Amino acid sequence: QVQLVESGGGLVQAGSSLRLSCVASSGSFNRESMGWFRQLPGKHRDFVASISPNGGSTFYDDSVKGRFTISRDNAKNTMYLQMERLEPEDTAVYYCAAGPPQWLYWGQGTQVTVSS
Repeated sequence: QVQLVESGGGLVQAGSSLRLSCVASSGSFNRESMGWFRQLPGKHRDFVASISPNGGSTFYDDSVKGRFTISRDNAKNTMYLQMERLEPEDTAVYYCAAGPPQWLYWGQGTQVTVSS
């Protein structure tokens, strides 16, 4: 069964950095666009960023543009989200996903908590 596994979340202070990773169990994901989403309890899961299969095209939500960078290493079946200058408003569970536009595949999520 195809799996996506996130890691790298944690508790940090405002202004800090974190890097999230998402490892895919199958190299077939290298042919798909992938993305990061985040969700607060009781809220919708919101789009954060996405990246094309070869990494040449990236898209960001305005709330993270200039602070977050999405990238991927297809040789390692891994996607990353480098998060800089974190703000308390970035606190959420972060999910990686694949299989747009419906986003058919999801990881289990990793918690990011930013204290003020």
